[in-house]
Amino acid sequence: MNIISGWGSRVRGLFADTKGPWGSGSGSGSGGGSEPPPDDGQGAGPWGEPPRKRRAGLNPAANVASLDELLRKRLRFGGGGGGGGGLPTRPSGALIFWAVLGFIALWLVFTSIHSISPGQRGVVLRFGRYSSTLGPGVGITLPSPIDRVTKIDVENIRNIDLGSDDANDLMLTGDQNLIDIAYQVRWNIRTPELYLFQLAQPDETIREVAESAMRSVVSRVSLNDAMGDRRAEIEAQVAESMQRILDSYRAGIQVQGIAIKQADPPAAVNDAFKQVTASQQKAQSYINGANAYALQLRQKAQGDATAFDKVYEQYKLAPEVTRRRMYYETMEQVLSKVDKTIIEAPGITPYLPLPQVQKSTQQQEAQQ
Repeated sequence: MNIISGWGSRVRGLFADTKGPWGSGSGSGSGGGSEPPPDDGQGAGPWGEPPRKRRAGLNPAANVASLDELLRKRLRFGGGGGGGGGLPTRPSGALIFWAVLGFIALWLVFTSIHSISPGQRGVVLRFGRYSSTLGPGVGITLPSPIDRVTKIDVENIRNIDLGSDDANDLMLTGDQNLIDIAYQVRWNIRTPELYLFQLAQPDETIREVAESAMRSVVSRVSLNDAMGDRRAEIEAQVAESMQRILDSYRAGIQVQGIAIKQADPPAAVNDAFKQVTASQQKAQSYINGANAYALQLRQKAQGDATAFDKVYEQYKLAPEVTRRRMYYETMEQVLSKVDKTIIEAPGITPYLPLPQVQKSTQQQEAQQ
């Protein structure tokens, strides 16, 4: 029993007259600890702290002023009343709250309101799945990462060049000849959502479709047609075939046109073909010249016939007068530039060549 009583006294001594659970008491750590002080009616703390006296007549305005002063001190560098230099103190909880609230508001504004230009469309993805398409103007969506908007330019015309001077793109024509064609494909985006999600590689797909359509059309025409007058027809057929194939793929692409930049025979026979082409162009120029001369003669003959018809109408009205008038006009045209002497019937003074008389007179005067 004595041993048990000794251990109880030691335990009571550990917790007697302390200021907190980790504070040290006033009594010694030996076996005979002092007893806890009696309760005086003021109410001791739960950890053995001495009782505190209540303050009477607290002022609420003073408490608010003290709180403002405390906040200013905590936001001020150096801390304390002395204003000495030191590390900045932590911001208050209210400041952190308003900063987080402002960041969330800005994030909602910038990720929910979208400005779409007239030449663009906005594809909306909700959790990675297509939701809708925004037209030109201001569009509102759910904030990111719920909704994400991808802007697509639908009016920009894109170009893809196929074939070149360095790499031959030989194709077989309908008359079993080879031709080297270089051409350009012009296209734009018609349906943005289909363009984004239906084709994995749009440019490569358009390239392959254009080459397939061009080979199909060239195989139905001759070499001369492909190199000459039917280029525009070939371009239109290729564009129509490409559009039909891309629509079957649901590609969302609009083909604007095809432009053939080069259509030549293979390099090995290119010089011979150029000579043949030059000869054909020369022959065609001769034919065109002959046709123009024939047309000129034909028009002149038609004009003469029309004039003769008019003269004949006047001749029928007065044959004698018209016949004499025609004789005079004809003789005037024939003898207008001839040095001549006209002698009429006897009794009439003959024609005197006045220019010759004047010339001889001048020579005689010069000799004298």
